[in-house]
Amino acid sequence: MLPDAARLRARVEQTAAEILARAGYERIATPSFEDTELFERGVGHSTDIVRKEMFTFEDKGGRSLTLRPEGTAPICRAYVEHGMQALAQPVKLAYAGPFFRHERPQAGRYRQFHQLGAEAIGSDSPLADAELIGLLAEILAELGVPGVKLHLGSLGSFEARQAYLAELKEHLRANEGELSKEVRERIDANPLRAFDSDDEGTQAVMATAPKLVERLEGEDAEHFAAVRALLDAAGVAYVIDPTLVRGLDYYTRTIFSFVCDRLGAQSEIGGGGRYDGLVEQLGGKPTPAVGWAAGIERIMLALDEEQAAPGRDVFIAVAEGGQELRARAHVLAGELRKAGFSAEIDLGGRGLKGQFKQADRVGARRVVILESEGAQLRDMSSGEQRSVDTGNLIEEITADNPVEETAGGEA
Repeated sequence: MLPDAARLRARVEQTAAEILARAGYERIATPSFEDTELFERGVGHSTDIVRKEMFTFEDKGGRSLTLRPEGTAPICRAYVEHGMQALAQPVKLAYAGPFFRHERPQAGRYRQFHQLGAEAIGSDSPLADAELIGLLAEILAELGVPGVKLHLGSLGSFEARQAYLAELKEHLRANEGELSKEVRERIDANPLRAFDSDDEGTQAVMATAPKLVERLEGEDAEHFAAVRALLDAAGVAYVIDPTLVRGLDYYTRTIFSFVCDRLGAQSEIGGGGRYDGLVEQLGGKPTPAVGWAAGIERIMLALDEEQAAPGRDVFIAVAEGGQELRARAHVLAGELRKAGFSAEIDLGGRGLKGQFKQADRVGARRVVILESEGAQLRDMSSGEQRSVDTGNLIEEITADNPVEETAGGEA
């Protein structure tokens, strides 16, 4: 990642971190690799991630380790291992970092990619679902991501889903000849994934398939209605998508996906849902939870912009090539930085003219010109230049334009 992309990515991460922190989500970081069993148990043996996409290796101790392909299972593992169930619930956590999947690289899909995410572990309230959906909507809006639409659905509880899955399997078997080979092979293991198929025959079959969201009953229906009412009250627009499924086995009830029409085939920019059984599946007590992840590269691709490099408050130029003046420039730059100003000196041995060109390149607002008998301060926008006492340089610059208005920012 080159500096121009790094600046944009830093803005994405900082915006998300600030919004999530205001809502009480604290930062957590998990290892880049985990025991392979964590993902086999948590993500699901029948998922594409476990079957095809994980980078798995054996360490020197003979243990099977996997570079993390997603963030929720590791966070739930940490929740269980570190006794977070003893804390006030829900535990609200936020993260950002690299993840890994063995996929065919293309725009918006990489083998090493970066996600930011948030999880609320320990609450079954629809308020938790609505809060997290609203936070991701706020992040995308604050960043100015265009053409974003929220798709909302529900998978019901594990128990309620069994009757529906039996009905769906029956529908798939009745139309098995029109399904893709991959979907036919997974009718028993993961029939919901048929909704995600790009195969035309499969899509035609799924157009007439029964939809789970239309068969919600009891508490599942009440929970979904409550989430919708909360989103309506908050002014978060959405469309109910009866074909929406997630690629991981651990989801229950609420699921959602933010899609961006600018991204083409890789249109999902972020999404998630509720996973009330995952903590127990990983050895903890029954614990409801909900969360999401968003792809940083996909957000950047949707923004399709460059983040301008910040200008510098001061560039210190040396009129003559003496080592003593360059040492003075080095000391002055350090003093200015400690005072909160952004400051640079010439590190390339340029002449004075070349130093002024470099000051322009880095967007310096002022240039201090050190001479053997004194110093000059030039305003780069007006061209005005005056003598200055370097012993009072910080005071003069602060009085001219206070540090809190200039340091690291725009003029």
